[in-house]
Amino acid sequence: MLARFGLAVAEPTSHAITVQEYLPQVIAASSPASTRSYGTYWTRMVEHWGERQIDSIRASDVEAFQRDCTARSRQQRRNYRGGRHAGENANSAARAFFRRAEADGLIPVGSSPAHQVPKPRRLPSTRRALLPWEMQAITEVARTTGNDVILDSLILRLHTETACRRGGALGLRLADLDTTNGLVLVREKGETIRWQPITLSLATRLDEHAHARGAVVAEDPILRYRNGRPITTRRYDRLWKRIGEQLPWAAAQGVSTHWLRHTTLTWVERNFSYGIARAYAGHTDNTGPATTTYIKADLHAVAAALAALTGEPHPLALHTNDLGFLT
Repeated sequence: MLARFGLAVAEPTSHAITVQEYLPQVIAASSPASTRSYGTYWTRMVEHWGERQIDSIRASDVEAFQRDCTARSRQQRRNYRGGRHAGENANSAARAFFRRAEADGLIPVGSSPAHQVPKPRRLPSTRRALLPWEMQAITEVARTTGNDVILDSLILRLHTETACRRGGALGLRLADLDTTNGLVLVREKGETIRWQPITLSLATRLDEHAHARGAVVAEDPILRYRNGRPITTRRYDRLWKRIGEQLPWAAAQGVSTHWLRHTTLTWVERNFSYGIARAYAGHTDNTGPATTTYIKADLHAVAAALAALTGEPHPLALHTNDLGFLT
């Protein structure tokens, strides 16, 4: 019938866009956190498939890419585990890339080659709660070595009191500090935001530290070097490298800032409850057992746990006890 009208059926054409051409769109549509996590792997994808069209990539290509990233992970970090984490991140980065391609109609929905390759199974974490004598030894090294013991002591104290992640501490600004009520506004992964209780003494020291080192306006970061520059992740790397040099057991086990989070949250869970530990950690209630809906703890319960942990009264605490190990 079409021929009678002088028409012909054209074969469908593929989207002639290459991986290299499409990557800027993926980056522009991604959150800063995703770009930080996957940027290196997206760059490597361009190295592998830059001139190839997106719809020409197969599952075997993704698997080969994942294995290559695993093999290239030669940096012997303290928590190095044979490149397994690099392989997992490579897979996640590829999935994010092709999921975006599906959404933009460049490949059919459900045809992502990355989703046809299983992720490496995540190994159990080797992190654990530190013992009191281990905490004391780490704190002593931070207070007596290095070129800025005041800064390093504040970093350790902040993480121990709040159980915040490294990114949460780096993101603290003057506007996020409430010295009257002993609170800091913590922003962490997943774009979560929470007010976290801290002791009034730490709040005062953080305020004094920030102003003494050049913080003026509300948006200025709190943790700063002596020259006024805000600290970066490098300060953490140097701190734990120094601690490892002084405490061989810490270097051997790969102790890091996240161990402080494990230490505080384990203590809170053991001495208070799972619900309070969950709130202390800033975990959301959209995952986990259904009972988490009914055992949510409020700010006052977290403040009470902090008061017990540190042995210092908190203005928002409902009660205190003598269970603290930071006194």
